[in-house]
Amino acid sequence: MLAKLASTCHRHRWIVIALWIAAAVGISALSSSAGGAYSDGGRLTGTDSDRAYEILRTRFPDASGSSATIVFHLDDIAGSSPGALQPSQDAIEAYLAQVRTEANVVSVHSPFDADAGTTQISADRATAYATVDFLDGVSNDDITATTDEMVAEAADLRADGVQVEFLGGWFLDGGVPSSEAFGLLAAVVILLIAFGSVAAMGLPLITAIVGIVIGLAGVTLWANVVETPDFTTQVASMVGIGVGIDYALFIVTRYREVSQRGASATEAITESFSTAGRAVAFADCTVVISLLGMLVMRVPFLYGLALGTSSAVLVAVLAALTLLPALLGVLGRHLDRFSVHRRHTTGRETVWHRWSRLVQRHPVQFALSGLIALLVAGAPVFAMRLAGADSGNDPGASTTRQAYDLLANGFGPGTNGPLIVAISTPDAASRAAAASLPASIAALDDVDHVGPLVQSPSGDAALVQIVPKSSPQAEATADLVAELRSTVLPAAGLDAHVGGQTASDVDFAELMSSRLPVFIGAVLVLSFLLLMAVFRSVLVPLKAVVMNLLSIGAAYGVMVAVFQWGWFGGLFGVTAAPIEPWAPMMLFAIVFGLSMDYEVFLLSSVKERFDATGDNSHAVVEGLASTARVITAAAAIMVCVFGSFIVGDLRAIKLIGLGLAVAVLVDATIVRMILVPATMELLGRRNWWMPRWLDRVVPHLDVEGPPRHAPEAVAQALVSQ
Repeated sequence: MLAKLASTCHRHRWIVIALWIAAAVGISALSSSAGGAYSDGGRLTGTDSDRAYEILRTRFPDASGSSATIVFHLDDIAGSSPGALQPSQDAIEAYLAQVRTEANVVSVHSPFDADAGTTQISADRATAYATVDFLDGVSNDDITATTDEMVAEAADLRADGVQVEFLGGWFLDGGVPSSEAFGLLAAVVILLIAFGSVAAMGLPLITAIVGIVIGLAGVTLWANVVETPDFTTQVASMVGIGVGIDYALFIVTRYREVSQRGASATEAITESFSTAGRAVAFADCTVVISLLGMLVMRVPFLYGLALGTSSAVLVAVLAALTLLPALLGVLGRHLDRFSVHRRHTTGRETVWHRWSRLVQRHPVQFALSGLIALLVAGAPVFAMRLAGADSGNDPGASTTRQAYDLLANGFGPGTNGPLIVAISTPDAASRAAAASLPASIAALDDVDHVGPLVQSPSGDAALVQIVPKSSPQAEATADLVAELRSTVLPAAGLDAHVGGQTASDVDFAELMSSRLPVFIGAVLVLSFLLLMAVFRSVLVPLKAVVMNLLSIGAAYGVMVAVFQWGWFGGLFGVTAAPIEPWAPMMLFAIVFGLSMDYEVFLLSSVKERFDATGDNSHAVVEGLASTARVITAAAAIMVCVFGSFIVGDLRAIKLIGLGLAVAVLVDATIVRMILVPATMELLGRRNWWMPRWLDRVVPHLDVEGPPRHAPEAVAQALVSQ
């Protein structure tokens, strides 16, 4: 079917190209005019923080929406007399009066309000802050428009010498880093070296770029249907560009192999898409399964991430299977024009043959060395702590980081993430118990101070604000939340819940930690079954799953060492902080799928030779030698594309970029070039063992398709690579 599709696209090349251009332009235009709004967090239904939110929403509507903090700092306001504050106070009050008139603003709590006392002015009177409450249920884009106005209106105040900084996710800029261009430039160089032809080099880039344009437009359209986090575009961009280039690279490589044997363009299209094209389609299925596995987490906030990223991957494979044959038809026999070096197609032994035989002569030593290296790299994973990194990890020049530091220095780090206890007080007894709650909370070790008990207008609910001594991301703050929920509030005999952004982050981390094993297990089982159906073996898919887990574990270990422990933090521009709760899941989904790409291409080549000769050792040598060059090039491109995101601004994007780059590098080197040949040599013919009863039950999936030429001819052509 794929061969027929590719042949049709090859014959009607100009129509296909026109349709892809029209699709890119049309979907991009639709995305611009009808794209949905991104979510900046979402609710975690059923959690304690969500119950607190419900009390706030129904009893304190003015306090249930999102909020932002405006921080003012001026050394000249230091002084003991009220008159010393007067000039700056007037200017600040005038600015806050403007903010009160902005759309979507419910209330503004000035540091100079009578009920604020001195709690919003630092002891040295150099720093003050105001909180701004937004309407509940307003879209993230609408709030962003309001916060943009708030920033613009602060220009006059800044001109008067007052430092004004803002705290809240809307004030942090951080799109796809401009350094992404360096990743694409590196891909150009690698493809040029791999193909030796400018024309051949351009094909994977064109298909990847067209695919990612459509894929990213699709992400904004998904935002209309499901909650979609605002970093989905960055993740989809990383994955879409990487797989788009890789898929086209595998197919073009096979097309050139067939062409160099003297086949016609039609024959080359038919065979390359019957073999490499089918492998690409199957590999794409593994990536999509891994990404859609995030739906198993049952967190609505992640649905858009799963659907948006997987749809970008689907577009990438569609471009490789339809646009690529059309472009090959346009180039025709000019594919190798503008070559930078001449390729030698005569059969010869390559360095990959010699390397594979070296590993096969010492399989135990190589297997143990590779295993130990991965275990050592992955050891830090046992110390991983999942928690939301706070604004203290934002870029140093950002307004959110400046605001965070001013608050931490002037009031203590806990001011950046207060907790809110929402209490249901339907009767006199509960109101009496609630009255004594602030004193009980204030006695806890990690509490800096507790605000007064605030009753709802109806009197059937109350709230208390708590400022911890520790920062929002600190483990002590998570322990305080746990102590409040497990000890203090139950002892008071109240229907009370801990809410606020910090408590929501704690709940999110706990939820992700509890469901991560289920997600990983589901992806592993499905991938194992798919590989077993393809390679008709029990040990090969089992080995593939275990090795992929080891490579992902190594990536987790590096993430913990750099981002949580702070090793080489200065090199990467990060400070020590917990790992984002969604990062391990996202990294596993992407890397497991991509590593299965390489597994499929390598093992399908090995299986083809084993079926032809029955010689396992020979099949491993020739399979590795024939695919090592293209897998190495594909992995190098992935590492460069993912690595380019490390020099971006946002910590979360740095984290996922480094994790992906390390995982792909480890998978393409230690796993693919050492552990796979070593273990396959040790297992021998047992690699392809499958019980007869299981063989009858499991459906047959043929990735490479029937060979179009004699195995010897295929092997001879592939050896030349």
